Amino acid sequence: MRQILLPDGSLDGESPLPTDHVKRLFEAMVTARRYDHKSISLQRQGRLATYAPFEGQEAAQLASVAALAPDDWLVATYRDAAANWAHGYPMDLLFLGRVGDERGGAPPEDVHCLPPSITVGAHMLHAVGLAWAAMLKGENRVALTMFGDGATSEGDFHEAMNFAAVYDTPTVFLCQNNGYAISLPVARQTRSESIAAKASAYGMAGVRVDGNDPLAVYDVTREAVARARRGGGPTLIEAVTYRLGAHTTNDDPGRYRTSEEEEAARRRDPIVRTRSYLEGLGEWSRGWEDAIETEAERLVDEAIERAEAMQVPDVEHVFSAMFETPHAGLVAQAEEAGR
Repeated sequence: MRQILLPDGSLDGESPLPTDHVKRLFEAMVTARRYDHKSISLQRQGRLATYAPFEGQEAAQLASVAALAPDDWLVATYRDAAANWAHGYPMDLLFLGRVGDERGGAPPEDVHCLPPSITVGAHMLHAVGLAWAAMLKGENRVALTMFGDGATSEGDFHEAMNFAAVYDTPTVFLCQNNGYAISLPVARQTRSESIAAKASAYGMAGVRVDGNDPLAVYDVTREAVARARRGGGPTLIEAVTYRLGAHTTNDDPGRYRTSEEEEAARRRDPIVRTRSYLEGLGEWSRGWEDAIETEAERLVDEAIERAEAMQVPDVEHVFSAMFETPHAGLVAQAEEAGR
C-alpha cells in the first residue's frame, strides 16, 4: 500500500507537494469537516433530509481532486460533498440538493461535475461515457469517478471497468474503501486480496494507497491522471480509509462496529496527521487553525443562508423543467393540475 505521510506526521520519502499546497489541502480538509458536522446538525433540526457523513475521508476526496485539471470531469456520490465542492460545485447547491430541491442537482455550466449520485455504482458508467466522449472528440480530458467499497459488489462496477479497459478510456476509478457497505464489512463482500487487485482481471493499472495520507493519494492520482491523459488507459485506485461517523444519519454504527475499532481509526485521522506534519515544519499554529475554523464557519453558514433563501419555484416548474417540448402525458398532467 502506497504511503508517504505516516500517521505520526513523519514522511516515508519525499512530499510530492510543496508546503504551501499542503497547507491549502489542510485548510480544505478543515473546511470540509465543518460542512460535514454542520450538515449533521441541520439534519437533526429537520432542515436537511437524510445525510451521509464523510468524516475521516477528507484526504481521499480532496487530495485526489487536487490532481485534476479544472475541465476534467468528476463523477461522485452522495458521500463526496468535499470532492464536489473542491472541484467547483457551489456549497449552497450541495445543501439545496439535500433538501430535495432539484436545482441542487444543476451545477453551473463551467463546473465539470455531475450531480451527486444516489444510485450505488451506476454513476461509474456515466464517467466512462464522459471519458470516451472526450477521447472521441480529441479533448485532452480525464474523468475521475469516486465510489465506495460496497459499489464494487454491483454489476455496474464490472461493466464500467470492462468497457473502460477495452476502449482505453481516460477514466480514473477511485474506490474509497471505508471498511463497510453500510454494515457489511469488506471481508464479507469479496474474497479478493484487495479491491485494487481486481484491476489486473480487466487489464488496467491498479494501485492501493493509504486513503488517509493526502500526499500519497495526490501522488497516485496524479500518476493515474497523467497515464489517462497520454492515452495509457484507465486506472483503479483503492484508497483505504475509514468512515468515522455513521453510514447516514439513519444509521447506528455501534450495532456493527466496536468502540476499540473506531478509536484505532481516529488515530489515523487525516487532519490530525497533516497537522502533525505541518507542526513539525513550523508551519502550523493554533491561531492559524482557529482562523481556518472561523472562515469555514462563515463559508458554510453563508451557503446555508443562500440555499434556504432560494424561492420555491411555481408548480409550473414541475412540468416545464425537464423537456423543451413537453410530451402528451406531461401536458395531460399539467392540465389536470390546472396549469
